[in-house]
Amino acid sequence: MKKTLLSVSLWALCANAHALTLIHAGTVVDGVSAKAVTEATVVLDGNRIQAIERGFRAPGEGDTVIDWRDGTLMPGFIDMHTHLTFQGSKDAYLEPYTLNPADVALRGVMYGKLTLNAGFTTVRDLGDAGLGSIALRNAINKGWVEGPRIFTAGTSIATTGGHADKTNGRNHELMGDPGPKEGVINGAAEAYKAVRQRYKDGSDLIKITATGGVLSVAKSGENPQFTDEELTAIVAAAKDYGFKVAVHAHGKEGMKRAILAGVNTIEHGTYMDEELFALMKKNGVALVPTLTAGEYVADKAKIDGFFPELVRPKAAKIGPKIQDTFAKAYKAGVTIAFGTDAGVFEHGKNGREFTLMVQAGMPEMAAIQSATSVAASVLGQSELGSIKAGQLADLVGVKGNPLENISLLENVQLVIKDGQRVK
Repeated sequence: MKKTLLSVSLWALCANAHALTLIHAGTVVDGVSAKAVTEATVVLDGNRIQAIERGFRAPGEGDTVIDWRDGTLMPGFIDMHTHLTFQGSKDAYLEPYTLNPADVALRGVMYGKLTLNAGFTTVRDLGDAGLGSIALRNAINKGWVEGPRIFTAGTSIATTGGHADKTNGRNHELMGDPGPKEGVINGAAEAYKAVRQRYKDGSDLIKITATGGVLSVAKSGENPQFTDEELTAIVAAAKDYGFKVAVHAHGKEGMKRAILAGVNTIEHGTYMDEELFALMKKNGVALVPTLTAGEYVADKAKIDGFFPELVRPKAAKIGPKIQDTFAKAYKAGVTIAFGTDAGVFEHGKNGREFTLMVQAGMPEMAAIQSATSVAASVLGQSELGSIKAGQLADLVGVKGNPLENISLLENVQLVIKDGQRVK
């Protein structure tokens, strides 16, 4: 029987709908396996990985082929600690007085694109100003702008004068008395209110600052800043609302309180020791090390006038310690989830973290897995972080083999997010 024009058109539409993308890769690091696979084809059907096959599959009619035979293909990277609406500079402390929330949100679009182009198809944003990261997440999800998949904490939760109390260092007329809505709490009742406010704002997780920090205009970078009762209340409220809890922490006591309260990740972890390593393993708490931020603040502390004088000695003292603690935590068997604190340093340079991790003693494959399958597991996103059938098609590629030269990951050339080639 002769095909009518209509039947031919319908056949063509159906054929086109099933056109595949074939990536011919010289090496595939799937994010899970201990060894890479050579000469393989990764098959994409829309925004999903359909298969990974040995050899280079010949394309069918309408299929697209990406020739990556001289390179390495990996799952899209996950950065578990970013601040996409902020970037450090010597003028950053003036920005609350010079930028409007719209300025901050629009700037975040630029930083999000830089992050995606660096190979980071998914990020956690751990603390913003004016809920800009929530607006950015929504805009990316709607396809208005291009950027990574974002899981955001919105506004961090601190105590009065704590690391994430944004009024630190202001004169008394401007300081005011921020409360749970602004992310500042005192007592268990306010802790519950702050978590509920994050839910109302549209946050995906909770971020708290359990100890002092480096960049806040406050004296201590290490002191514990929440009571046991406050931490217990935050974790209990977070569980009620389906939130995980990420914890900024440098000092030991604040970390210990947070781990015992039941949090999910410790960010930075500078003064962690063997006691805390054991406690983290026992309680299933992961470390997000942020080595690049430590390197950056230590370097900038050497420059007169770059940081406020109250901040400078903290940066010089804490920054250099982070990499050493990471090395000990890795050797002790603590789960390591990749995170950089991008925003403290320049966005788009997230790949530097891989180099610093390997310099500290983590094998190249383990470093890549920390940013793929391990990070996906800690994030609770089983469809991310690996190259296997059924997974979301988030992929990155470099020319050459990062298992032989990890610094190649500082210059990613191929980025596919949700099945779409964006670089």
